[in-house]
Amino acid sequence: MAQANRSRTQGFWISIIAAGILLALPASDAAAGGEKVDLELVLATDVSYSVDENEALLQRRGLAEAFRSEEIVKAIQAGSLGRIAVAYLDFAEKHTTHVLVNWRVIHDKDSADAFAAELMKAPRTHGVMTSISEGIALATQLIEQSEFDATQMTIDVSGDGPNNEGPLVVPVRDTAIAKGITINGLPIVTDADIFDAYYLPDLDDFYKGCVIGGPRAFIQVAHGFEDFARAVRRKLVLEISDASSPSEPFATPLIVKVAGATVAHGPHGYVYEKGCDIGERMRYGSGFR
Repeated sequence: MAQANRSRTQGFWISIIAAGILLALPASDAAAGGEKVDLELVLATDVSYSVDENEALLQRRGLAEAFRSEEIVKAIQAGSLGRIAVAYLDFAEKHTTHVLVNWRVIHDKDSADAFAAELMKAPRTHGVMTSISEGIALATQLIEQSEFDATQMTIDVSGDGPNNEGPLVVPVRDTAIAKGITINGLPIVTDADIFDAYYLPDLDDFYKGCVIGGPRAFIQVAHGFEDFARAVRRKLVLEISDASSPSEPFATPLIVKVAGATVAHGPHGYVYEKGCDIGERMRYGSGFR
């Protein structure tokens, strides 16, 4: 009898611990299991040291305003299923890359407004380095572990600098693409970062050659953080509308050799001639602009 009581007690505490683990994870939409959606979209946003409090707020507010807009809701409802699944994460270095809003199904104004409200309530993450690769890896894991049946799977990366921490970005990007995921980019190009150690005046080109990939991948440039709201709204409309479009193959990749640089070309054929490890070389003193 004592052994049976002990077993019941152990079972009770195991249940409590398991419940605690589940509660510690970001909440996910209860209706997610097997639900068909037009698009699974992970929003991955840079929160490294170069992004100050005001700039972080501009990014978060820009996303919230986009989902509150009639334009986005109409784009969602115009899909063949009329609903998408969206999750949001912040990325910097490995231990400050977190999911802040887990999967939510958006199908009308109320669900879009609810997602926007969650975005604005989520705590601000404070990172230091920029690991686009960690952001893509976590976003890929989110998509793989979700139970949605999606027409299209997309990771939306926004940031103001190159990868300079964690795994090299190209292998991680290519792994995601091989799983059928499209990666789009929203580089924030601003002269306000000119004194930052990782400032790239051609960050848009870095994103084209090193970050984006997959069917119909594209970038939408924000000219400064003040332009983020406009850029992200346009980008979201394109991504949501694209979910029901037929796939189109990329042009034949162009291969360019540059002496002394690690050159990579995106799956769409664009070559970033400074090399996709430019951020790492800037960090360790061998970069160039």
